[in-house]
Amino acid sequence: MLQRPQRGDPVWIWVLHGWEVFSWVLIALVVLITMTGGTPPDRKLAIVALTAVLALCYALVRMRPGNRLLRPYGYLAVLVAVLGGLSGLGDGFGVFYTVMITQFIVFADSPRGAILFTGLGALAITVGGSLREGGGADVFLTNTLSSAAVWAVAVVMVLLTPRALAQRDERAALRAELKSTQVELAEVYQRQGAAEERERLAREIHDTLAQGFASIIVLAEAARSQLAVDVDRSAQQLQSIEQTARENLAEARVLVGAAPSSGVAPGSVAATLRRTLDRFTEDTGLDVSAELADIDCDQPTRIALLRCTQESLANIRKHAAATTVGVVLAHGPDAVELEITDDGRGFAVEDSHGFGLDGMRKRLAEFGGGLTVTSSLGDGTRILATIPLAPDGQV
Repeated sequence: MLQRPQRGDPVWIWVLHGWEVFSWVLIALVVLITMTGGTPPDRKLAIVALTAVLALCYALVRMRPGNRLLRPYGYLAVLVAVLGGLSGLGDGFGVFYTVMITQFIVFADSPRGAILFTGLGALAITVGGSLREGGGADVFLTNTLSSAAVWAVAVVMVLLTPRALAQRDERAALRAELKSTQVELAEVYQRQGAAEERERLAREIHDTLAQGFASIIVLAEAARSQLAVDVDRSAQQLQSIEQTARENLAEARVLVGAAPSSGVAPGSVAATLRRTLDRFTEDTGLDVSAELADIDCDQPTRIALLRCTQESLANIRKHAAATTVGVVLAHGPDAVELEITDDGRGFAVEDSHGFGLDGMRKRLAEFGGGLTVTSSLGDGTRILATIPLAPDGQV
């Protein structure tokens, strides 16, 4: 038995069930007209009795589809019998078959069953109407042709209904698949966003807090070793430790969202890099030469150039054993270029997969830029960071 139509069902299913409801309105109207007309009282009573039995059976099956007293096919058998009886009782009652065709489709659980019972219904009204009209061969033939035509329409409806149901099920499956895909995409985007955020935080921590703590360790070791030899130098290094710790605290507050800015003081990129280089010279004692063009750029670009400088200087301090460092910031024809060189021990670039270099590459890639590393053992290192210019020449 077909269930009540649901949202998203094909129009044909809605029409089918709407017709089912409308059929009872027509039946009630015809019975009412019959009761007020000139039909003999005994026939009126029989018509009312048959209609009432049919209505009760319909209500039982429709309202309680799982009851054991009357199943859908049992109701269809009652419907066939009532249609035949009404056709034999009064002229025009055979039209009830046409009105009730949808019920054969609704209550049958297969096309074969619906075709069988619609055929039995056509046979019932043919026999009932023919007996009422005298039972002659010509009458039987006329009624047979009329009933066969309506049955043919019923067969077409029966065959169309599974296609409509298949479309309904297909649409329901597509909707479920779409919903599932949307949920999966949302989960993928959420995981991807979380992974990207973790990677960003890891890069920020490495470029700020980790480098700061590394500087504190180096300065503390130097201060401890020179405490008895050069008190002034040790005091200067302790002051650098305090300043670095304060900067790390400010960066930590930025990372956890307790501070509103990036933790990088405002100003031109040249001034920002100059302060960083002065601190590096003060902490390490290395000779640093700098050519810093006064380039106008936005805050994110300035931070990216600063982080690349800080990472490069940290690598020089930890690994290079260099004596001189060169830093050049230039405004090229197509990009801003930051070049950092040292005369240290160098390294094999192809064997280097450090987090710092990868972090610089990814940071620059966010601006459409790139990183070039040139080095070899014993020949120092050259780092070239580039960020392309906008069409108007601005960074």
